Amino acid sequence: MPKLKPGTILPTPEEDAAIDAAAADDSAAYVMTDAEWDVASRKARIGRPKAETTKERITIRLSSEVLAQFRATGPGWQTRINSALESWLASR
Repeated sequence: MPKLKPGTILPTPEEDAAIDAAAADDSAAYVMTDAEWDVASRKARIGRPKAETTKERITIRLSSEVLAQFRATGPGWQTRINSALESWLASR
């Protein structure tokens, strides 16, 4: 269970049972089994798949003209800068 904020009041076992009973009586509610919760919590922990090749975060200073040209091409402009640099490296 995650760490709770100070002052958080947890339901008593009786209150918890009443909440579960009310949820079970609600025809629109779906009560997940323990196995379903296990699968859901495992999927929540998985997160984004690891990339085959990772990139390194750096700070680089570029002219405003270069940035303006790449940003004008829309989303993914940083990836296009990376591709342009890779292309330049391959040609050398």
